Amino acid sequence: MWNLVFLAKNSFTMETASFSGLLDTLIFIFAFYYIVKFLARLFLPMMAQKMMEKASEQYQQQQQNYQQQSTSKNTTTEKPKEKKIVGEYVDFEEIE
Repeated sequence: MWNLVFLAKNSFTMETASFSGLLDTLIFIFAFYYIVKFLARLFLPMMAQKMMEKASEQYQQQQQNYQQQSTSKNTTTEKPKEKKIVGEYVDFEEIE
C-alpha cells in the first residue's frame, strides 16, 4: 500500500520542455496529418461510391414497394360504398 502512495507522489514530477521534444512533437503532428490526408484520398472515393450504391438500392426498393402497394390496392374488387344523397347544396348569402 505504501509503495503505491510513494509511486503516486513521485510520478507527478515536472519535466522541462526541450527543443528536441518540441521538434519531435511537430514532426509527429505533420506526419500524422499527411498520412491521414493520403489515406483519405485513397479511401474516401471508394466509401462515397459505396454510399451512393447503397442509397440507389434503397431508392429502388422503395419504388418497388410503392408499386406493389399501388397495384394491390387497384386489384381489390370491392365496390365503393355509395354516398347518401341528403339534398341539394344551397349557397348561403348573408342578408343585412
